[in-house]
Amino acid sequence: MVVMNPTGDIALQERNLILVALGLMLLVVVPVLTLIVVFAFRYRKGRAPGRYDPTFTHSTPIELVVWSIPLVIIACLGVITWITSHTLDPFRPLDRISAEKPLAKDHKPLDIQVVAMDWKWLFIYPEQGIATVNELTLPVDVPVRFSITSTSQFNTFSAPTLAGMIYAMPGMKSMLHAVLNQPGDSWGYSGNYTGAGYSDMRFQLHGVDQAGFDQWAAGIKAAGETLSTDRYVELDKPSEKVPVMRFSAITPGLFDRVVNRCVVAGTECIADIMKKDRALDRDNGGMFAPHAMDHAAMNMNESMPSMSGETASSTPAAHDHTNAGTNIGAPAAPEQQGSNARP
Repeated sequence: MVVMNPTGDIALQERNLILVALGLMLLVVVPVLTLIVVFAFRYRKGRAPGRYDPTFTHSTPIELVVWSIPLVIIACLGVITWITSHTLDPFRPLDRISAEKPLAKDHKPLDIQVVAMDWKWLFIYPEQGIATVNELTLPVDVPVRFSITSTSQFNTFSAPTLAGMIYAMPGMKSMLHAVLNQPGDSWGYSGNYTGAGYSDMRFQLHGVDQAGFDQWAAGIKAAGETLSTDRYVELDKPSEKVPVMRFSAITPGLFDRVVNRCVVAGTECIADIMKKDRALDRDNGGMFAPHAMDHAAMNMNESMPSMSGETASSTPAAHDHTNAGTNIGAPAAPEQQGSNARP
């Protein structure tokens, strides 16, 4: 019943979508179940019907009812699904705090970086310079932008009272925009089975006012250990039923190194590997290589006289279409595509 009692605007809209879809489907289900009872009673064995037509094969009114109502319902569901699939896109920045509170366009969201580990959740607050394990504290009525990844296997970040589920994947970065509208405590879960410690892979979700959040962050900043690279490597080892941990400082760029799977010293980052592969591909005439022009044909055209008696060589120089240095027309680099785009 947690899904039916949301405390965040995104989760509330998702709850309403479920109720609308359920209501539209009940427009078919309820009459069908009712007619089952009516037909079973009316046409039961031993009861003589008032009217019997052995030649009955077709009824236009029945056909209209049977086909028109489901088609109208499907059309309504299609329109609603199309609109909400874009409105509730997890990568789409929020445009409101709630139905009654619009969001200013220049409002900056709170950034939180999420790392799914075996079997615990790491939350990094880059602006506050702190990190926690299995504890997520959010200020009420403040938009939050989650950047989500995983260390070793596919996982699912699920906070039912806040928003829907979204995958956490190794070597990739997902995103979720959400907001919490009511203070209080709840739980977040892993929605994808990942092994022995899956059942206890959950985190505490606390909703507090802005003053409470600032006080909470300041308390962690004042006392706690540093989440260094070595401490992260130790934390990344599989463990079950992990208690809440708090870190007063974090290694700069840690989340990006987790995404690129190069936290351990001496490990080459995925982005650097792709950059090298792309350079080798260009040098060897691959898909990222510049498109060469047919210079023989160009020279032949230059040697032919024009209609006005002038030679082609007197015309302005042709544009350089070799794409040298610009790679115009070549596919975008892997790290420049999708949600992993790099500035």
